[in-house]
Amino acid sequence: MEKIPGDPQHVLVVEDDLPIALMIAGILAVEGYEVDTAGNGRLALERIAAKEYDLILSDLRMPELDGVGLYRELERRQPDLLRRLIIITGTSWHPDYQAFLEETRVPVLEKPFSLSALQKLASQVLAAAAQPRR
Repeated sequence: MEKIPGDPQHVLVVEDDLPIALMIAGILAVEGYEVDTAGNGRLALERIAAKEYDLILSDLRMPELDGVGLYRELERRQPDLLRRLIIITGTSWHPDYQAFLEETRVPVLEKPFSLSALQKLASQVLAAAAQPRR
């Protein structure tokens, strides 16, 4: 399906903490994005298989399939989506996650975050993903 200029951009928020997921979704909806949520990486993969997303924001620590597992599945199934992924976490200090983040260089938004930090990083990732690959 081809995107029509002026259509809202579609965002998937992958977060197992429902109040945080709803807060992020609400902020992005006010900004004009169409937002869906998923409580873990497995549900996110189901949503991604059914719909195209311009941006994916994912927590690292989640049940069933965490952010690292989601990244690895996207890497295998739809590597182009990795350019449109932001990790939202409060556990980037954990050695396993630290190594993953250093290896992948995925943009990270540290919890707690400000509204302006969320808006800025989302805009930067969307703009970078819109640029042709070199």
